[in-house]
Amino acid sequence: MNSTLDRDRYGEPQGDPYETYEAVPDRLGFFGTLRRWTTRLILGVVLMGLLVVGGTAVRVWQVARIDDNSPAEAIVVLGAAQYSGTPSTVFEARLDQAASLYEQGVAPEIVTVGGKQEGDLFTEAASGRNYLIEQGVPADKITAVEEGSDTLESIEAVSDTLREQGRSSVVLVSDPWHSLRTRTMARDAGLDAWTSPTRTGPAVYTRESQAHGIARETGALLWYQLTHFTADFSYTAGQ
Repeated sequence: MNSTLDRDRYGEPQGDPYETYEAVPDRLGFFGTLRRWTTRLILGVVLMGLLVVGGTAVRVWQVARIDDNSPAEAIVVLGAAQYSGTPSTVFEARLDQAASLYEQGVAPEIVTVGGKQEGDLFTEAASGRNYLIEQGVPADKITAVEEGSDTLESIEAVSDTLREQGRSSVVLVSDPWHSLRTRTMARDAGLDAWTSPTRTGPAVYTRESQAHGIARETGALLWYQLTHFTADFSYTAGQ
């Protein structure tokens, strides 16, 4: 019997059993590898974007809950829509909050701010001042800064006015979701600013209006931080 033939027949390994073989080449090739890494990069960017947006939204919500009525040199009311001198419900809620802070002795003066749209007879600042006088705030304790068609312009106008008077500490009054962006802009403009937002009005009436406000301010704040340009989007929670 031929032992060599038997070994060949039954498939016994021939040659050195420790012989090594070259690895099978990567069948993906250069473009396949590039495609794989591009996909990973895109997924990473998307994940980072979601984390930034989500983190900003949480921060908007957190600051909205802060009501800091520490003493300041001025109470600043951010303007909103007004109709022939009558504040909208959004603006009225802010003005009522400012009047309450003044009565508590938080600051010796209230500053209303805001210009007017084309065709308006009154500026937001003037209509706010008139409303506060009707509520019993002394006229000589209210300064109307009749400039600004958006939040950034209004904040910069207030900063210029107060710095000319040698003052810098302010408590900002607006809607809760607006607080973080106004505070950020005010501090960028050189003011020592904190917030005491309104707890009434359309901005807080419903879950829908709250969700809309947070989403709106998240986008607006991210845009401002990226560009330092104005970032006021339309407000649909009601006027």
